[in-house]
Amino acid sequence: MQRRDRTPPSLAGEGGARREPVGGWGLKVSRFRRLAATFRHVGRAVRSPGESLGGYAMVKPRIRQLLRVVVLVSLGLAWPAAGFAAGDPIKLEWFSWSIFRLTSPTGKIVLINPFVTNPDSKVKVADFPKADVIVVADGHRDEVGSTDEIALATGAKIVTSFEMFNVWFEPRKVPVEQVLRSGPGDWNKIGDITIRNVGSIHGSGTADKLYGGAAMGFMIKFENGQTVYFAGSTAPTLDMTMWGRMYKPDVAILQMSAGKDPQDLVEEIRMLRTGNPNLKTIIPHHHRLQVPPGGTTPADVAAAVKAAKLPVTVLIPDLGKSYNLGK
Repeated sequence: MQRRDRTPPSLAGEGGARREPVGGWGLKVSRFRRLAATFRHVGRAVRSPGESLGGYAMVKPRIRQLLRVVVLVSLGLAWPAAGFAAGDPIKLEWFSWSIFRLTSPTGKIVLINPFVTNPDSKVKVADFPKADVIVVADGHRDEVGSTDEIALATGAKIVTSFEMFNVWFEPRKVPVEQVLRSGPGDWNKIGDITIRNVGSIHGSGTADKLYGGAAMGFMIKFENGQTVYFAGSTAPTLDMTMWGRMYKPDVAILQMSAGKDPQDLVEEIRMLRTGNPNLKTIIPHHHRLQVPPGGTTPADVAAAVKAAKLPVTVLIPDLGKSYNLGK
């Protein structure tokens, strides 16, 4: 697992699509068509209807305009963009507690639990100017976080329960069209990303002391075929054996609060690997940067997994760094 550098925005492909080279020129046929259309458009601008070709003084400024367009188009064609492709890896960033940003191989952004007001958070709502979908595991404030503000600012879809829409998002003026109301066992498709809701043994009361519906986890299958399991705040459940066999997650983000026994995570990993050799990466979440004395730490989890001789890697991400999730 290696850190992935950011692709400069100036090199991003149009519409998020990778520009593949064709022949020795590195150009696509469609780009020749755009070039031809540009010349036709500028050619019409050079000579207005009824204008004499002898009026060189009037045509000269338009010739300069044409030359500028030719230079700009030529530069654009000679500078191929490095956009996204469906076979690229998923990019993961952790911003404290349970805040994760997953960038898909084609550039779609999945946000998880944007609890930006937690004591360890260095990010704010404004630091998430783009999001395509936000998954909300339950009604607790550390799961909901600032989902409503980010969704209203970005237009992101929200995957949550019917009850959470009724008691939390509708009162905060999030349009129903943005909320994918669903429960455990349902799935939602956002482009080529499939999000399956699974159960979670956890509460779901809101900060307003209302019922937020069933707590959930999410199996998120991306365009490259990789699946990331975000477990929410669940305790171990035998259902994980079935989910491992059915959905075959490659990466599991498992709850590890200060009061949780590391052996619980060891057992969760065993169950998720049932009929599923794909699971290779484990990421703990739900912890402070400085765990209280006597509390379970990510290092405790890594040590327990190593002692159990499980063939997985425990990734303990650094705050704000970017990681490629490979097979």
